[in-house]
Amino acid sequence: MNPLIEHQLLQTRRQFFGNTGLRLGGVALASLLGSRGAQGADVVSQLMHPALPGLPHFAPKAKALIYLHMNGGPSQIDTFDYKPVLNDHFDKDLPDSVRKGQRITTMTSGQSRLPVAPSKFKFTQHGSCGTWVSELLPHTAKHVDDLAVVRTVHTNAINHDPACTFVMTGSEVPGKASLGSWLAYGLGSETNDLPAFVVLTPIWSSGAAAQALFTRMWSSGFLPSSYNGVALRSIGDPVLYVQNPPGVAAGDRRVMLDALAQLNRRSFAELGDPEIQTRIAQYEMAFRMQSSVPNLIDLSTESQATLEMYGPEVHKPGTFAASALLARRMVERGVRAVQILHRGWDQHGNLPRDITSQCHDTDQPTAALLADLKQRGLLDSTLVVWGGEFGRTVYSQGTLTKDNYGRDHHPRNFCMWLAGGGIKGGVVYGETDDFSYNVASNPCHVNDLNATILHCLGIDHERFSYKFQGLDQRLTGVEPQHVVKEVLL
Repeated sequence: MNPLIEHQLLQTRRQFFGNTGLRLGGVALASLLGSRGAQGADVVSQLMHPALPGLPHFAPKAKALIYLHMNGGPSQIDTFDYKPVLNDHFDKDLPDSVRKGQRITTMTSGQSRLPVAPSKFKFTQHGSCGTWVSELLPHTAKHVDDLAVVRTVHTNAINHDPACTFVMTGSEVPGKASLGSWLAYGLGSETNDLPAFVVLTPIWSSGAAAQALFTRMWSSGFLPSSYNGVALRSIGDPVLYVQNPPGVAAGDRRVMLDALAQLNRRSFAELGDPEIQTRIAQYEMAFRMQSSVPNLIDLSTESQATLEMYGPEVHKPGTFAASALLARRMVERGVRAVQILHRGWDQHGNLPRDITSQCHDTDQPTAALLADLKQRGLLDSTLVVWGGEFGRTVYSQGTLTKDNYGRDHHPRNFCMWLAGGGIKGGVVYGETDDFSYNVASNPCHVNDLNATILHCLGIDHERFSYKFQGLDQRLTGVEPQHVVKEVLL
């Protein structure tokens, strides 16, 4: 009995036709990788991850994305949503006419009162546009003429895990593809030496406990696993085991990988499993990363002026400052999407103390990233996005004083900003009520924002789909979403 023949007899009609198509892909991959022959370590001239045929749908303004995710939910009331009228409501109960019976979390639903907590931080207007920004963000405030601040982002989720999943994948349901994976899948990569989608998870200094990060935030979900985000470690070697062990030379590794690729291509020709293609591509990428990653993280080639711009912590691996500089170096080298996830923004108590530490971590490096991209001519082709998974409540969780308070989760409205490729700087989109509790005008759903991000990169979100489980899956879901044209050039 021949197992291969048995396998072929047991195939369904769908598997047969699907595998036939996949084998054609295998021929293309074989021509890509096998063409090297005796040249061994020579770099292939073609891109390992080209864009899908027909993409981008139209001329993009941005070629790369840097997504700065403040994991835990930064308080919009203490950063970008200035509400001076709240000073008149200090320690008064949140009016029922504002809450409107909306759900709140179990962390505050048992409180006898919901006392209003104005921000203790001063706000001033900045730039020629006059955008209000908190004193917590003095460096970012200098760049408001390049920012489009969206004050009315809202989400369906009220707890961290589903909210983070939602903002990164367009759905609360696990198993969907993340934004960076969609971009890697659709637009490919302009480099063969680094992954198309890279994730950084810097340390934080507030000392407060932080929410866990889930790999689904950078997972490829139902897309081929070659489009997973590659998470570089913040401490120690960025990629474990990427270097050859003692006694193994680069030439020996090349010969081994070429032989292994031949075996894998033979398996693919027999079984048609697309994950075999992924395996071949990932082995090749790992080989290239042996030289590209050490070069990437070596900051000795940066000028002293550049290093000083990012702040003193840029010299400490794993900090947000070091991550921001690495993000610029990555897009400079052709990486399509870089995601930086900074933890520690879940401030249910001691918010003034902890948010000050968080902003100290991120404010100067974020501003430096914008300035660095701009002075190198990269900001026009790089979209930078800043935000969290939801906002915080106007009422205090726990004890309220003039100088100390906490805030619970608030999905009804929160602030995010965009800058760079395709974005009209110096604008504020959307308004909230006097309590920053409800959207007053121009709401922006999380998937409206995702549609806008895709648009900047030349993708029509309604035409960008992947068939899975009988559905044409999209990042922006099946419900109608719209591009926020008011923030576009």
